[in-house]
Amino acid sequence: MKMIAALTLLAMPLPALAQAQPAPQPAPAAAPDYTQDGDWLCRPGRTDACSANQDATVINADGSRRTEIFTAAADPKFDCFYVYPTVSLDPTPNSDLVIGPEERAVAAFQAARFAKYCRVFAPMYRQVTLTALQALMAGKPANPDRAMAYNDVKAAWDEYLARDNKGRGVVLIGHSQGSGVLKLLLQQEIDGKPVQKQLISAMLLGTNVAVPAGKDVGGDLKSIPLCRKDSQTGCLISYVSFRDNAPPPENSRFGVVPEPGMVAACTNPAALGGGKAVSDAYLGTTGAGLASAKQGPWTSDGAPVTTAFVKVPGLISTQCTTSGTFSYLAVSVNADPADPRTDTIVGDVSVLGKILPDWGLHLIDMPVAMGNLVTIADKQARAWAAKR
Repeated sequence: MKMIAALTLLAMPLPALAQAQPAPQPAPAAAPDYTQDGDWLCRPGRTDACSANQDATVINADGSRRTEIFTAAADPKFDCFYVYPTVSLDPTPNSDLVIGPEERAVAAFQAARFAKYCRVFAPMYRQVTLTALQALMAGKPANPDRAMAYNDVKAAWDEYLARDNKGRGVVLIGHSQGSGVLKLLLQQEIDGKPVQKQLISAMLLGTNVAVPAGKDVGGDLKSIPLCRKDSQTGCLISYVSFRDNAPPPENSRFGVVPEPGMVAACTNPAALGGGKAVSDAYLGTTGAGLASAKQGPWTSDGAPVTTAFVKVPGLISTQCTTSGTFSYLAVSVNADPADPRTDTIVGDVSVLGKILPDWGLHLIDMPVAMGNLVTIADKQARAWAAKR
């Protein structure tokens, strides 16, 4: 699976890209009209990126395999509102609204599995592109308009509430730039407002959300606490991931916030109450994207995998931990050289074969606990409905 550098290059100082010239800056793309279905990447009731096949090959510790067939809910009782990360390869500072292969790929990788339980809505938005961020990191002018990206998503949210919500509960889901946009939406439009009663939960992954040290509420969000059990509603799940044996270096942008007395939120989807637990991971069969090393054979016999996703029960564990001023989700690979499964999981951001340790496992923030996230959304939705 080729997940276009997507979840990858938000502000990466790529040596090869430092020589690229910024593109000319034409007039911004026309504003979206979310009353028109064409400006949505995903909407229920149609075949699109969020109806992509989610079948997975399950490889057990003894090497035995089976295919897990995915089935979307026929009559979902709640909604998921998804905002994708920095993926656009458009040559302009902000993207257009044309659905490209990179947007389709990331939605299939991050959002489509939630259709097991919810209706999935995902707006196209004029996000800050990889092109702009690469130029900025190379010290070249780019002038991306971050407010444009936010205003698009807010307009989509407003249209969703007016046309589609009808009192239904909703889970907000984002990664990286998408999470940053949703954090602002929560701050300005939801936190402390009447619509907060519709919030089942928010999953802001791969970004930093400030909370007071030792507390679950406060900081960036004033009345939305961290989720500590799967029956809790109106709460937040957020984390950034690093390997357990490669904590964030001092120059990392992830897992740390500048505000005194605050830390970056970390909630472990595999154990919301705390501690270390085996996670329910869904990994890309061939790797984590073009900015990652390719995944090697899943078993020692080199047998091919024909599904887009792989599950390796028991192989990955997760735990919220701290290292200095950093707070993050530590990902452990429970390697066993005696069994036939691989002991190596890719997901580090690498350039020209060199791993960039400050990015951690940003490429697989969601995959390392995807099954947990989907299950939590369903359980929280049931709890939210029961309270209603």
